[in-house]
Amino acid sequence: MPSTLGDHNGRHSWSTPAGAVVALWVLAVVAVGWLVALVLTGADPAGRLIAGAAALGLGLAAASGTRARPRLEAGPDGLTVRRLTWTRHAPWSRVDEVRVLHTRRLGRSSTLLELDLRDVDGGERLVILGRPELGADPDEVAEVLAGLRPAPR
Repeated sequence: MPSTLGDHNGRHSWSTPAGAVVALWVLAVVAVGWLVALVLTGADPAGRLIAGAAALGLGLAAASGTRARPRLEAGPDGLTVRRLTWTRHAPWSRVDEVRVLHTRRLGRSSTLLELDLRDVDGGERLVILGRPELGADPDEVAEVLAGLRPAPR
């Protein structure tokens, strides 16, 4: 499967494409430059607020794309999901459901991969990943996960 970062020892992984992460970093730097220019010229507070929000949002997206690599990893032992501030591993016994959600809004269709996971303490966690986070079609990722997941006993 070309969208999988690797297939080593039965493990597969998916991440935000490196080019997209680089583009986010470039846009974040541009937004910070815009904010600095607005502050130095004494621009109105609304403009500084918009520039600051853009810089913060782009910076967080770039940091998440950099830190959370790979975003999703799967193998015979279960799934590992990485986010900006946390990493969770769930053995297959704690993966309640893997499904693909197809939606259509404003004339645009999107596909999301939904993972229902249970923490060790019994808490539930819904993880939703789209094509930008996976760097692959969620339908294809779900097929790979179905092949890795052990059959119920």
